[in-house]
Amino acid sequence: MVNNAATVGRSGVHDFILLRASAVLLAAYTLYLLGFFVITPEVTFDIWQGFFNNLCTKVFTVLALFALLVHAWIGVWQVLSDYVKPAFLRGVLQFLFAVLLLAYLVAGFLTVWGV
Repeated sequence: MVNNAATVGRSGVHDFILLRASAVLLAAYTLYLLGFFVITPEVTFDIWQGFFNNLCTKVFTVLALFALLVHAWIGVWQVLSDYVKPAFLRGVLQFLFAVLLLAYLVAGFLTVWGV
């Protein structure tokens, strides 16, 4: 078994499963939102706010946001691993993307639970 410092114990199978699971969750969330628009004849602010006041919608939205960020992180990591060869630059970029994705998670969480 060859150990590579860039992988940090990551497994290709683990990433494969996370990508597929996050894609399924995002597809389900998309269908959930699409279903809302199909069954709601007129979407007003009050109806939209009521939809997001529902605990199930809030939890599903946060799970979808987390799945989106996991999906994005794996994609960014793969692209940086493939195309950015200097280890220091790759590490800096990975750090910056990790901070950015964490900021998105916090902002999304505050937005969903602030409604």
